[in-house]
Amino acid sequence: MAGDLPDHYFRIRENGAAVFRVDTENRQRRIEMDQIAIVNVKNGEIRPHGDRALSEADIAAIRDWMAARTELLARRDIDDILRTVDHLNLTAHWAQSKATDAQLGAVTDALLLAMHDLRMVLVRRKAERMEAGPGEG
Repeated sequence: MAGDLPDHYFRIRENGAAVFRVDTENRQRRIEMDQIAIVNVKNGEIRPHGDRALSEADIAAIRDWMAARTELLARRDIDDILRTVDHLNLTAHWAQSKATDAQLGAVTDALLLAMHDLRMVLVRRKAERMEAGPGEG
């Protein structure tokens, strides 16, 4: 089992993770996890935990994890937006074919304001990209 475990474990936290060094090389053959750092993905900060000294291998593993985590979160953001497009389509179908007048009355203003806000942002950002020129967006 020891060969299957990574050298580091990352306990996900908001904006980053607590980093633990995984140790199975002890007399009891138990898994021990020693917290060595706190990382913040948003600002790239790596703070050693307590008086721990981070090795080059620790720092390399943390940086690799941060890069992979940043990429994963970016992919999730796009996936969430594409799901929103699906939900908007399902909402349009619901409003057209299933919604009662009372249900529409309960959601229409909120939906219209949210869609208007989104449209204004998208149009403004598209105009900015077009002004920036080809290849900029």
